[in-house]
Amino acid sequence: MTASLLEPAAREWKEALGHVAHDMYHVPDYVVLDARLYGGTPAAFHFEQNGRRVLIPLIVREIPGSELRDALSPYGYPGPVSDAVPGDLPFWRTACAALTRTLREAGIVSLFVRLHPLLGPPSPVLGEVGALVRHGETVSMDLTVSADEMWQQTRSDHRNHINRAKRAGTRVVFDDWGRLAEWVEVYHDNMRRVGAADYYFFTYEHLAALHDAVGDHMHLAVALEDDEVVGGNTFFEYDGIATGYVSSTRRARGRYADELLYDSVRRWCSERGARVFHLGGGKGGANDSLFSYKAGFSPDRHAFHTWRVVTDQKAYTTLVLDRKPEADPADLTGTFPSYR
Repeated sequence: MTASLLEPAAREWKEALGHVAHDMYHVPDYVVLDARLYGGTPAAFHFEQNGRRVLIPLIVREIPGSELRDALSPYGYPGPVSDAVPGDLPFWRTACAALTRTLREAGIVSLFVRLHPLLGPPSPVLGEVGALVRHGETVSMDLTVSADEMWQQTRSDHRNHINRAKRAGTRVVFDDWGRLAEWVEVYHDNMRRVGAADYYFFTYEHLAALHDAVGDHMHLAVALEDDEVVGGNTFFEYDGIATGYVSSTRRARGRYADELLYDSVRRWCSERGARVFHLGGGKGGANDSLFSYKAGFSPDRHAFHTWRVVTDQKAYTTLVLDRKPEADPADLTGTFPSYR
């Protein structure tokens, strides 16, 4: 049995990915670049016993005013991933005990992980070790069905808007990375409009560096009216799974570039052999207007969970009582970790 925190260059990280079903969020290059945005250190927890493995990509952050640290998932749906079945309870209990011990010994007092809705259900053991919180559902499109079936699965208002966008002459171009800077301006305008947190203002430099790092696993689709960029999607394509990363369109009455982009991306990915296009869910996993919008493209739904673990109860309780005395250190289902 081995359990350790890995650096991105570790041989064990790459080897583990060769044995477990995973997505872009688990690849070291992705974790490294996302850690820069969070101001943390990229890492992964790795556990192996009798040829079975667990891998959890992490960003380790300093807790200001303390010598302690905490850990969270990179942006997206990063784990855990394993080649053990969820029902192998003895294996998962041993792995989770090793996780708690390894993080605690590294001075990491809490762990927040977003689970991947498409890579199988979580082991019930996760709920024994910490809080396994179901937030809602995400939406995916089945790209193995015919184009006609995809169209029939699309809600009538989306179909109407897609047709109107086409009649207006809006067109979608793929992987013209020379358009990236123009689209980033559109994206930042929209982030300012909705009052997004600083983290979500992904820069041109970050997106270009991510594309350089992962190559043909990342794509850019831009919507053009005449020669003006009015919207765009960045998305990943990895081992048959297409996943939206960042998307935004310039708002204007009667413009439906966003729906046209979703429709164009799914057709393009289907032609390239992808099996599924994961759209994600509502804000924070909620059944909100964003979820309803995405749900209009497909009937396929997946449960979305987060996992919260306290590895050092005494240290965690002290942090909460010192910094957020109104919070209950025993409640792991609300804002987590409570001291932030």
